[in-house]
Amino acid sequence: MSFQGFTQEDFNTFHIEGLEERMTAIQERIQPKFQEVGSLLADFLAAELQNEMFLHIAKHARRTVNPPQDTWLAIADNKRGYKKHPHFQIGLFDDHLFIWLACIYELDHKQQIAQAFSDKYEELRKLPNDFVVSLDHMKKPSIPLNELENKDLERFRDVKKAEFLIGRHLSPTDSRVTDGDAFIETVKETFKPLLPFYQVALNQR
Repeated sequence: MSFQGFTQEDFNTFHIEGLEERMTAIQERIQPKFQEVGSLLADFLAAELQNEMFLHIAKHARRTVNPPQDTWLAIADNKRGYKKHPHFQIGLFDDHLFIWLACIYELDHKQQIAQAFSDKYEELRKLPNDFVVSLDHMKKPSIPLNELENKDLERFRDVKKAEFLIGRHLSPTDSRVTDGDAFIETVKETFKPLLPFYQVALNQR
């Protein structure tokens, strides 16, 4: 595999002024890496789940003025799109890399999925202790998994715009980010314990 990891230059992409200039850098620096690691990880997830999985790379096509603050790849079991489905996500802000099982606000059957996660609250809390949770994929901050409360899952269920993403944040200087092989292994280690919850979500559709 030729993937050598993500570099500081990749993260610095989000300091470039201007929509066109930043998008060019995303397309030239980051998206080829997403294509490579995403294809490999889609195959990994397909083998684990015994189901075909499809890679989607964010195009940011709707943006006309403001340059994106982050960019990502998504892996879902739907060929046409991922936003309406539970999916796996890897992406970059300027100050961290994220690895998620993501259920965002466009999700079909969101209330049922949220209730199923709420019912599994104690099992969620037993995931690795360095896992974090985001309740809004547009914002950088996350909360440590040990601070997750069931009311957060109830909010995800009851509030239309509420979201639930769970996984890891990694620093740009972390060797698990800068070393290609270590990165792939870290993503696999992150996704594996999330697979049962992905299945729980799929079962609500």
